[in-house]
Amino acid sequence: MSTARDPLGYNDVAVVCPVTVPYQRASERQAHWFFGQALRALVEASGVRKEDIDGLACSSFTLGADTTIALTEHFDMSPRWIEWLPTGGASGVMALRRAARAIQCGDASIVACIAADTANSQTFAKLVSNFSRFSDEAILPQGKAGPNGVFALITDNYMRRFGAVREDFGRIAVAQRANAADNSNALLGDKPLDMESYLSAPPIVTPIHKFDCVMPCAGAEAFLVMSTERARELGLRQARVMGAIERHNAYFADPVAIRGGWAVDADALWAQAGITPADVDCLQTYDDYPVICAMQIEDLGFCGKGEAPAFLRARDLSVTGDFPHNTCGGQLSCGQAGAAGGFLPVVEALRQVTGQPLGAQVPGARIALASGYGMVTYDRCLATGALLLESVQ
Repeated sequence: MSTARDPLGYNDVAVVCPVTVPYQRASERQAHWFFGQALRALVEASGVRKEDIDGLACSSFTLGADTTIALTEHFDMSPRWIEWLPTGGASGVMALRRAARAIQCGDASIVACIAADTANSQTFAKLVSNFSRFSDEAILPQGKAGPNGVFALITDNYMRRFGAVREDFGRIAVAQRANAADNSNALLGDKPLDMESYLSAPPIVTPIHKFDCVMPCAGAEAFLVMSTERARELGLRQARVMGAIERHNAYFADPVAIRGGWAVDADALWAQAGITPADVDCLQTYDDYPVICAMQIEDLGFCGKGEAPAFLRARDLSVTGDFPHNTCGGQLSCGQAGAAGGFLPVVEALRQVTGQPLGAQVPGARIALASGYGMVTYDRCLATGALLLESVQ
């Protein structure tokens, strides 16, 4: 349990206007274009003027030397509050937390939270080869196999330690592909996946095989944060933040990651919200690899450590099942649009509780949990976060 003092609640803050810029397998457009498309969509969906957006929080891997401050010039904006979040898979939760506090403190009245990236034959290789100074100087010279190698290490260790088998991870991938069937934005949604195909797929880095890996692509995810009063005035469907946590470089002494920062602060998350895991209608986890989904299910309190394999065997992860998980298909079926993958769980959670899904709707969804995991180093990611959203009637 965390030793931090109890945080202030997120009262009177609304999250609105889930936006997805359609994913593309590859694009020669710069990331800036995808940011611009997301900003345009937020303005059109909300009915506010661009000039009314006085806060901007952004995340990206392919903006080159540019950050949020440079985007203000590209888009002729003059915000009084900005945030730059180069934290990948955790950036969506982090953006929402910071934007909510800016609204509460009066530092901004409407914050646009956007993550976007482009993808072509050069971008991913360039990203992997220049991800961090640690990677460049300490890991790449030793023959590190990129993120596939890191997560193969984590997956192999998890399987040996807790008795998981490939079919357990296959349940995640197969269910998410079925969930993606009605999502027009899922690049693999029209390609059904069954367990036989999952198990017979070629190995990438043992024990990781083809369908354990995400497909890089281009696209953007975004949402707006404002006061509940402003959202009501605009007639927008809104969600409130019941609770939120983040933690960085947790359990750094573990030889290989078997848990993340969620385990440190999960009790605080549920206490903030005043609910239990049984009250959640759908779970949206960061899913760059299935083993990380299993870790989040455990560390967020849905089952005990090492119990995810049995939990997955007993549950139906489909949109209409008893444990709806990654209901849009997640990155394993939609594709990984760079840093936008870190926003995807938050955007999908917002879509579900406000009744605006791109694919199938979870029946009666009122409370959704979104979690993130980002910034991979040698044997783990450094950033973790999670939040609970509830529909506002």
